[in-house]
Amino acid sequence: MKATADLYFAGDCAEALGARQSRDAIGADIRALVRFGDMPGAPSDAQDKVMHAELGIGDSTIFAPDGQAIERSSGGYAISLLAADDAEAERLFAALATEGKASVPLMTTPFASRFAMTTDKYRTPWIVTTPPAVFG
Repeated sequence: MKATADLYFAGDCAEALGARQSRDAIGADIRALVRFGDMPGAPSDAQDKVMHAELGIGDSTIFAPDGQAIERSSGGYAISLLAADDAEAERLFAALATEGKASVPLMTTPFASRFAMTTDKYRTPWIVTTPPAVFG
C-alpha cells in the first residue's frame, strides 16, 4: 500500500495544473487527467471539471480533483490510500468507514478498479483506490 495526498481545487484544477511556471518551478508533470464528463451520468455542469488528476513531483504523486463535498469539510485535502489489490481496498474502506461516514461507496471508475471516499470517526477524509497499472 502507498499513501498520497489529494489537493482539492474549486473548479480550476485543470488551470492550476496547467500553470507552466508552477510545474517548471518544482519539476512536476501531469501524469493523468480524467474529467467528470468521462463518467456515465455526470452532471452537465461538471463535464469539463477534473475528477482525477495525478501530478508527479520526483518520486511522489499528488492527486488533484476539482472540489467535491469532502472539500468543505476537510479544508481542501484528503489522504489517499493506494491498495495493492481490490481485496485490500475493500478491507481498508470497511475499517475506515466504521463509525465514520462514507460519501462515495466502493465502485469501479475509469481510473481505478476500486474507488471510495469516507470520513472516519475523527473527521479525517480518506480515499481508497486500487489503481490500474497505468496509474500505479
